Amino acid sequence: MSKGHTHARPVAGHELALRWALGLTATFMMVEVFAGIVTSSLALISDAAHMFTDTAALAISLAAVRLARRPVTSRLTFGYHRFEILAAAFNALLLFGVAIYILVEAYGRFRNPPEVQSLPMLVVAALGLIVNLISMRLLSTGQQNSLNVKGAYLEVWSDLLGSIGVIVGALVIRYTGWIWVDTAIAVGIGLWVLPRTWTLLKSTLNVLLEGVPEGMDLEKLDEAIRLTPGVTGVHDLHVWSLTSGKPSLTVHVVFDTRLDPWTVLSVIQSMLVLQFGLHHVTIQLERTPCEQAQRPHSFNVGALPTKQSTNQAGRRH
Repeated sequence: MSKGHTHARPVAGHELALRWALGLTATFMMVEVFAGIVTSSLALISDAAHMFTDTAALAISLAAVRLARRPVTSRLTFGYHRFEILAAAFNALLLFGVAIYILVEAYGRFRNPPEVQSLPMLVVAALGLIVNLISMRLLSTGQQNSLNVKGAYLEVWSDLLGSIGVIVGALVIRYTGWIWVDTAIAVGIGLWVLPRTWTLLKSTLNVLLEGVPEGMDLEKLDEAIRLTPGVTGVHDLHVWSLTSGKPSLTVHVVFDTRLDPWTVLSVIQSMLVLQFGLHHVTIQLERTPCEQAQRPHSFNVGALPTKQSTNQAGRRH
């Protein structure tokens, strides 16, 4: 367990943005649910449903950020960072559920469309648009380096499009009387959300399955290690992410025994940081590939004597 060695990302800014977005969304959600029922607008009800999932998603994302700050323990040596990925996956599943609900409800409404009150629908949708714009602005920075915040950002983004769709629908209904437009817009919102939700879910599953982080080229990484001076072979290379922005690497490296192992190790570590942004790495140096050796001849770096201990041993003799 390592309590003093960490490359954790700062999350204070994420937490503040999520807190503000949660307050705005939860407050407006109650207004929109009431307005959707009163106006009988499926587009407005679908937007209210998105607001509800936004509230849940933002609350879960905020809880995940707070949990991620907890220190490591003897049982959880990586801490609680993966809660952020679980929250992102949950948000994706929520979005799937809402989109499917809207499509099923729309099918019934196409057959028997109810009367829609366009003016209240227009006013509430305009207010929702303002709330979504503010929330998106708050989350725009954090979504670039956190799948958790990205999940919340996509929730708000889908709501923003929903509000625009409701505004357009309200105007069309008001001036043409085409009530079916309300349902058509709701279907459009649902269909727009589904592929983006699938993209988010794939990203979270990649982390949970410990796949190679997005944007990381494993072949180039392998080649870069092999081209490092003193390296004669590479095997058992693994790269994964604990959570967003925390990639890790383990690798077995066969090195030229005529060279100092500490120098080879230092050069590899520096290259991984500079070229690939990999800070959390575990490198096992070997004289021969471990599968070829009858007995292990690996260098355990922690067990190698330091210059200070060698000098002290010399003085004792």
